[in-house]
Amino acid sequence: MPENTPRRPDLRAVIEDNALQSVPLDQRQSGWSLFANTAGVGSTLVVLGVGAAVTFTAGTKWGLVVALVAAVFGSSIGWAVGRICQVTGTSSTVTARFHGLGARGSAIASLVFAFMILGFLALENALLYYGTIFMFGWEPSAANKIGIFGVLTLAWIALTTFGLGLVQKVSLLLTAVCGVLFVVVTVIALDKSHVSLADIWAYSPPNVGFTEVTGALSIIAGIAGALALVGADFSRYARTSSDVKVLAVGGAIVVNIVIVAIGTIVFQAGNVVVAEYLADPANAAQAASQAGATIPEKIAFMSSANPGAYFIVLSGFLGFLVMYAAQAKAQVLNTYSGSLALSNLSDAVLGRSPGRLFMVVLGNVIALLAIWGDILDRINSFLGLLGILTTALCALMITDFFVVGRGRARSAERVEQVNWAGVVAMLGSSAVAYWLQDSGRTNLGFLVALVLCPVVYVVLRTSLLPEGRGTNTVAASAALELAE
Repeated sequence: MPENTPRRPDLRAVIEDNALQSVPLDQRQSGWSLFANTAGVGSTLVVLGVGAAVTFTAGTKWGLVVALVAAVFGSSIGWAVGRICQVTGTSSTVTARFHGLGARGSAIASLVFAFMILGFLALENALLYYGTIFMFGWEPSAANKIGIFGVLTLAWIALTTFGLGLVQKVSLLLTAVCGVLFVVVTVIALDKSHVSLADIWAYSPPNVGFTEVTGALSIIAGIAGALALVGADFSRYARTSSDVKVLAVGGAIVVNIVIVAIGTIVFQAGNVVVAEYLADPANAAQAASQAGATIPEKIAFMSSANPGAYFIVLSGFLGFLVMYAAQAKAQVLNTYSGSLALSNLSDAVLGRSPGRLFMVVLGNVIALLAIWGDILDRINSFLGLLGILTTALCALMITDFFVVGRGRARSAERVEQVNWAGVVAMLGSSAVAYWLQDSGRTNLGFLVALVLCPVVYVVLRTSLLPEGRGTNTVAASAALELAE
């Protein structure tokens, strides 16, 4: 699909950033150039909290084993999906048109992915808001919300509008700054708490068993599908399969091992410091602003729902800088991937797209509406289902490309409008996986979807729902640029 015809860049092309087209070969980059994107999107305060939750649940030793397993799983699925997008040169949701769901059917992938990524955009905007007012001692008010959210939204739009080039520079800079600040805050936490690395290594909750270990695995590995799809949006710019490996393996190591280790140290040592701060009568007003009746409840709330305040208590203004360095790069990447998903959604459903710039703005407006409507708790409750859906989508695309397609991009002149075998396999396996997880029968819903979706797809594709049944087709070129 990719072409090797040099193209003179213009402003419109830079803004559109090949949102609905295959990336030309002359615009491809090395894996190391793209690595900061996958490392940056996963090195946030939210993911640090997830890492800490893994070791709090299973103990430090078992938690790090779980992190290693998640890294292997994440790098494998990330490379496979990234490789497909590297070959086709298209974003993850556009690639689903050719491998798994069909031209119109890919709207399902876009809907799931956009809801998830814009949910994170809204959630992390809210974290920045609450951390900012905590830092300066401001009261929650309409004026503060308008001012802070307005500035944040304009920043994300400006930094994301001009395509991957600017996104990549911002991500690289902030990832480097964030890495240094993470190390400094880790040292501060250990120094102030007088907790040793040996104490942290020895930590284990009582009665750790299979349920706790699989529960810890589900916490971190369940997001692998989402991270793989985000990484695939950048893999479309990779030159070779080896470059995709750099993105996938490097990103998985950062997210699943480095961030888990740092989160474990910071939160286990930092809890001592934060507890002392909240218990000090001089800080009664700030302690009262955090949810919870007891100090442990307030710490649990801060570490999960208000990590910005947690880091500010731990290290003052340095913690404030950590909050913005960690969250800002992720917000730029979230906005970028969200605009690609919305572009494909509009194009797949309506047959036209108003352009990626419009989708950048729309994505941020949707995030603001989510915050204004106070539906963040509802979004959080759906993240488990979305983790299953994104894993199922990855499994579907991998199966179609590597098993059904024998590792080759679709070369047929016609593409199905809807790949019904893919739609049924993805939604059906996700429903079964979510039911099993929600009913308490297993913690590993993502693993059920990962195994069940490929089996159902191959069976349906080779029997009841072969290619072309129950749908019409469009030209492959039209599937790439339905807007035209």
